[in-house]
Amino acid sequence: MSIVPAATRALRLLRFLATRSGPVSAAAIAAGLGIPRSSVYQLLEAMAEEGFVVHLPEERRWGLGVAAFEIGSAYLRHDGMERLARPLLTRLTEATGATSHLGVLHGADTLYLLKEQPPHAPPLITGVGVRLPAHLTASGRAMLALLPRAQVRALYPAQAAFTDRTGRGPAAPAELRRVLAEEARQGWSLEDGQVTEGFVSVAAAALDHNGRPAAAISLTVPRARPVTPQALAGRVRDAAAELTRRLGGRPS
Repeated sequence: MSIVPAATRALRLLRFLATRSGPVSAAAIAAGLGIPRSSVYQLLEAMAEEGFVVHLPEERRWGLGVAAFEIGSAYLRHDGMERLARPLLTRLTEATGATSHLGVLHGADTLYLLKEQPPHAPPLITGVGVRLPAHLTASGRAMLALLPRAQVRALYPAQAAFTDRTGRGPAAPAELRRVLAEEARQGWSLEDGQVTEGFVSVAAAALDHNGRPAAAISLTVPRARPVTPQALAGRVRDAAAELTRRLGGRPS
């Protein structure tokens, strides 16, 4: 086994463990990756010496080690996603004259990580660090639309889970399911006055290596501005696709 394939297999093994809900057996790893069990054991032993995996002898299973956690923490410290997305938002705002945002899901909220706005733009509530109900925001729904239905049900089990700002937007689980299904088919989400009266937003999701929503990019303009949501949607979908590529994501 040459050095490069061995490194590739080790990285695939780490990714495999990261997608499991808990420690797994060497046999399950071999089956999941399609490589011989003897090679799996060699990789696991080498990775355990470096702290990237840990063996649980009583369970005969393997899990992620502290070194894997350290790598993930370092990524967060370096603001990896924000660094990759910021140039995309800057170009979007320059090209459209709209305010652009990068948001992620935080439970049932949209958490805004980045904001780029043109000169003399009207003030918006969506600042960096602000959280808003995901079902009301274009960014939030762009991500919710690509989650498994069971996960959406867990976030919105009943009507009591829905908050309201302007009297618009989904207010019950069945209504939210209909909206998400429609937006998933068209590939982008639209919010019209559900967060702030008089403003329209469109958003599309960027995906991770499992094809799941990692973040969403959005554009917001005053409703009176002579531009169609469809025109902005094309721009925002292209930006989200580029962020997916930069993240090493897999298009759905």
